[in-house]
Amino acid sequence: MHSSPAVRPLASQTQRCGVTTALLSVPICRVDGRTMASDGLPNMGTAVTRVLVVEDDPATREALQFVLQRVGGFDTTVAETGGAAIAAFARGGFDAILLDLRLPDMSGLDVCRAVRRESRIPIMVMSAQADEVDVVVGLELGADDYMVKPLGTGELVARLRVLTRPVAAEDASIVTVGPLKLDPASRTATVAGEPLRLVGKVFDLALELGRNQGRAMSRQELLRAVWGPDFGGYERTLDVHIHRLRRLLADSPMGAGCVQTVRGVGFRLDA
Repeated sequence: MHSSPAVRPLASQTQRCGVTTALLSVPICRVDGRTMASDGLPNMGTAVTRVLVVEDDPATREALQFVLQRVGGFDTTVAETGGAAIAAFARGGFDAILLDLRLPDMSGLDVCRAVRRESRIPIMVMSAQADEVDVVVGLELGADDYMVKPLGTGELVARLRVLTRPVAAEDASIVTVGPLKLDPASRTATVAGEPLRLVGKVFDLALELGRNQGRAMSRQELLRAVWGPDFGGYERTLDVHIHRLRRLLADSPMGAGCVQTVRGVGFRLDA
């Protein structure tokens, strides 16, 4: 009589390799060495979103691929090194990058820097809690979000969906705050006619503050406007981007002081 294949939980293994399945609503198991969902959960995505997963640990890559494809409905491509990630990105076609900061051939920060020179593609960095300094630098380089390992799978899928959802058409009017001009159509900034390199969410943050010139905006208001209403990411994301914006404005005629902290409220941009 043919015996049934052995089934063992995957949760303990994926927790060890940096991804926890505790937040999944379906049991995850291995059958004869194959990863599967025991209830045949269908893809949840309506349109295929392509994610480049950059992770050198084989077990973590396997777990991430399973979660993103089987639970999230994403199409994934994996890269084991920074060099492979940059090469894959150059071939194009991705909607987001999930990037580990610790890679064997280079820092994930170098990958983030190389990508940001060419594209505004959403980037989520992932690393251990001990790497907070690297995370702050990554956000300053233009990463959009951050997650600490071990990753909660439900949260990971939800936050990737927020990063990759279609952006509604926005007002293309040029925003002027004193000598600062922000052009949302070309996503360029100038101060007194000189280019100012604002990229990614730093540009979006400056634009939102500029559209509300002189008005104190709450932290939650800014997070909703710039990162979306469902953003539940790294709690210091806004502070890091405010700090980056101030640093970029510091050497211009605007000066760092134009981005003011309003105690008990949030931030305000003045000329």
